[in-house]
Amino acid sequence: MPDLLSYARARQNEIIALIRELVECESPSDDPAAVARFTELVADRLAGIAKCRVVAGRRFGPHLQCEFRLPGRRKTGQMLALGHSDTVYPAGALASMPFRNQQGRLWGPGVLDMKSGVAFFIYAMRGLIELDLPVARKVLLQLNSDEEVGSESSRSLTEKEARRSAAVLVLEPGTGLEGRLKTARKGIGDYFLTVHGKAAHAGVDFTAGVNAIVELARQIDKVAGFTDLKRGVTVSPGVISGGTRSNVVPAVAGAEIDFRAPRMKDYSALERKFRALKPFDKRCTIELTGGLNRPPMERTRGVVALFEKARKLAREMGVELEESATGGGSDGNFTAALGTPTLDGLGGVGEGAHALHESILIDRIADRTALLAKLVAAI
Repeated sequence: MPDLLSYARARQNEIIALIRELVECESPSDDPAAVARFTELVADRLAGIAKCRVVAGRRFGPHLQCEFRLPGRRKTGQMLALGHSDTVYPAGALASMPFRNQQGRLWGPGVLDMKSGVAFFIYAMRGLIELDLPVARKVLLQLNSDEEVGSESSRSLTEKEARRSAAVLVLEPGTGLEGRLKTARKGIGDYFLTVHGKAAHAGVDFTAGVNAIVELARQIDKVAGFTDLKRGVTVSPGVISGGTRSNVVPAVAGAEIDFRAPRMKDYSALERKFRALKPFDKRCTIELTGGLNRPPMERTRGVVALFEKARKLAREMGVELEESATGGGSDGNFTAALGTPTLDGLGGVGEGAHALHESILIDRIADRTALLAKLVAAI
């Protein structure tokens, strides 16, 4: 097999130039026009090697699907490469954190999460084409426009393509400066707990009131106790609200509660606990809404087999891969939950995602690009 690592090293300056283009094309989740410009840029850079189509993203920007024209006469089934075009940074972030090539790193908004991963995959496919390496499956790259804000409009599209795919490669960044791949992610969701009491004058008619804030405080203490660190389950009340004025017994109070669960059975147990909540003060009523947003990405046999394949291919290049589990979610949660073997964290190696010091290591560009190409050729 031609040396894909040598190919990636020879094209490294081109890859860096593409990463810069992608980073400097800002694409905040809440700016559909900016996301559309980004998808147009990617489609333009794939002209001649992929057939791209735009899928409407409702209130967010468009999603992009690109089917590559790869060597090999017969294609059996599909492989899905999954990424996202949106970033958490507001328009104009480049003014305070411009793209830089310094200290052995590339810096800039979205460079790690996850514009470098997109660039790596594009050049991985270019390598397969230029080196004329046959690929057994159709390869589809899908870039979602709303991953950073819950994947509301892209989830059904992602699940549709995952169901018809033999494997999913997720272009999210690796874990830590070692670039560990992700073989498990926690399921993520929110509950919204609202307490209804009764308003009254806090001085003149105190006993006629039913304090919703006091009841909510008791409920918060109870649900915080649902955290089970040994099982990896966390419950975090993050936003609370209630009351109108200090001299009014509050009639309504509420809390927004984040939870993470590594396995579906953990979520099911947590759901039962939340749904069983009862008011401490019988004069109050409580209302619970919400639930699971992203199912867990569990470390199944299919996921492990895909990781072992990647580790073997990396060792051929002198790179030792490790795996990791994380509490954060990605669109890979959806694909893994369907039973499609999914390998996450194949993008940039660096640190500072969503932060001012977001950056990737330049010396990991070539091996990451080559690994993606080798995986696609091997699946």
